[in-house]
Amino acid sequence: MICSMTGFGRAAAGENGRQIVVEVKSVNNRFLDCFVRFPRKWAALEERVKPFLQSRGFSRGKVDVSISVTGSADDAVSVSLDEGYLAGYLAALCKLRDDYRLADDISVMKIAQNPAVFAVNAAEPDLEADWALLEPLLAAAADANLAARRKEGAALAADLLAKLQHLRALVDQIESLSAQTVTDYRSRLAERVREALADNRVEPDEARLLTEVAVFADRVAIDEELVRLRTHFDSMQAMLSGNEPVGRKLDFLLQEMNREVNTTGSKCNDAAVAALVVEAKYELEKMREQIQNLE
Repeated sequence: MICSMTGFGRAAAGENGRQIVVEVKSVNNRFLDCFVRFPRKWAALEERVKPFLQSRGFSRGKVDVSISVTGSADDAVSVSLDEGYLAGYLAALCKLRDDYRLADDISVMKIAQNPAVFAVNAAEPDLEADWALLEPLLAAAADANLAARRKEGAALAADLLAKLQHLRALVDQIESLSAQTVTDYRSRLAERVREALADNRVEPDEARLLTEVAVFADRVAIDEELVRLRTHFDSMQAMLSGNEPVGRKLDFLLQEMNREVNTTGSKCNDAAVAALVVEAKYELEKMREQIQNLE
């Protein structure tokens, strides 16, 4: 199914007195760019997140993964004094005070400013157990995000298919008017030649007229452009009906369509055809903007 790159998913669960919340937000981006905000305790798990998201189906987009933990934890950190270091540190401060006759401002808060006097003891994290706890929440949030992306992708695909049908109709009109343009040119040319030769009572050379018309028809011929456009239309319809990420492919295809329409516009010699070309270019621009949202 066609996916948008914009989505949001959230999952939460309680465990050992803690509330764990995982949010996955995504927006448009040329490549898959993953940014993770973890509690410091789980920072080592960050490298597992992007491959996990890719395994769930993420291929493009800027993805922000936010994981927060609130409440009490069963792995509390204990803080104690480093007695050996503290004794030496105090002795050095007293000697500094006595030898240089400095003001005695040694206090608890002054000493506490040196973090080396404390010994911080924390349990070694069990990364596999932490990942086992986090993985199902990350999967649920990622799947919710993807569901939102698929829903928006389906709406975008339907809109693009409607615009594609409009383009097909415009091309049919351009083809019809283009054929009439050559016929009209022959009639106008013959009329102008007759008027120019009327005073001398000379009949126009039909062979020369046909040659001029043939040169004009070759100059304004857009058969090749229209054939390529219809081929591109068929390719786009097939892509939008598939299940693979097509954003980049469609972006390239739209560039090719725009090139063919521009060539058609440069060859047209009729105001009605020119108006249809402008309308087709406007429709292609709207489609290009929509495609930027597709994965």
